[in-house]
Amino acid sequence: MEYITGILTKVMVDYFEDDYKRIEHAIDVLMHSELIAESCQDELEYDDEILIASALLHDVGIKQSEKELGHNNGLTQEKYGPPIAKELLEGCGFPKEKIDEVCKIIGNHHSKSRFESAELELLKAADQIVNKMEA
Repeated sequence: MEYITGILTKVMVDYFEDDYKRIEHAIDVLMHSELIAESCQDELEYDDEILIASALLHDVGIKQSEKELGHNNGLTQEKYGPPIAKELLEGCGFPKEKIDEVCKIIGNHHSKSRFESAELELLKAADQIVNKMEA
């Protein structure tokens, strides 16, 4: 998993360029996602690669939203994020059969859960923790 984490971290950092706040946020969300997952691993089945990709790329829609609309919020992140994430994941050789699931998670991470996904629930919990810490 270190290999995929390294590749996706680089992809995310390259995408956000010098937006260090977003970079740090994504890394913190990944760390908390993994900690929560580890503590629940006996009760929860999840895919490590999907969790890592979802955590690191969950906010990629912010950049496009701010460029096009001049602002961002949860809904605009969910709208703009999936196509960007798909392009980034395809470009780095992420397993094709997992890309749609990652995009679905990114497109729902601020809304009431529209589908069952352990990775989505882990991401939401971690993102909530990190957002509270940053406030």
